[in-house]
Amino acid sequence: MVRAPRATASAAPLGAVKVCAIECAPMSPSRPLVFVRHGATHANIAELRCGGDLDVPLIELGRRQAVETAQRIRDLRLPIGLIFTSSLQRAHETATIIRDELRGIEVAVEPALAERYLGTWNMRPIKETQAAFEAGETPLGGESNAAFIERVGRGLEKIVPRLEEQPLLVASKGVARAICELLGLEWRQILSNGEIARFDLAPFASPRPDRVRT
Repeated sequence: MVRAPRATASAAPLGAVKVCAIECAPMSPSRPLVFVRHGATHANIAELRCGGDLDVPLIELGRRQAVETAQRIRDLRLPIGLIFTSSLQRAHETATIIRDELRGIEVAVEPALAERYLGTWNMRPIKETQAAFEAGETPLGGESNAAFIERVGRGLEKIVPRLEEQPLLVASKGVARAICELLGLEWRQILSNGEIARFDLAPFASPRPDRVRT
């Protein structure tokens, strides 16, 4: 797994889609990955931290968001041939709802794409731990940011060989940030529950971050 040098990029709106794209090297075709953040949970509404070591379901709002996201995918004519998701309920249920709405799409589970493990930070108000989070501290019983990014990279490597199938990844916001880190991009946007983003991996093993477009 190779990380790209850091480049600055911001996600720009494209209809209902935020795009965070990296241009591929010459002679290499674009390799887009559509990303959807899972629907809302009680922890999201209460602004509590909820890591990959805490498995919580969607609330009814989150299920409606998943249906609406599938409708946006159709309206935007985003070609989706495969859905990847983590094994967490909130991501897997979102992926399943989208699959049922779009019909006939395989859902593949990749546990490495779960949210960062947060240990003692779980279910604490985000504001209480924000300073420690931004300082790069590791919560007791949790996972370091570096270990999390490496894990997501291993999960992403499972997706890369299937990019021609036009995959959708349903996961947590932290996974989107980790992908940006691996691509050398700075994620500067708030990715709301059910929101869509797009990354050009092109290819993940040797990205070219010197030209970034939004």
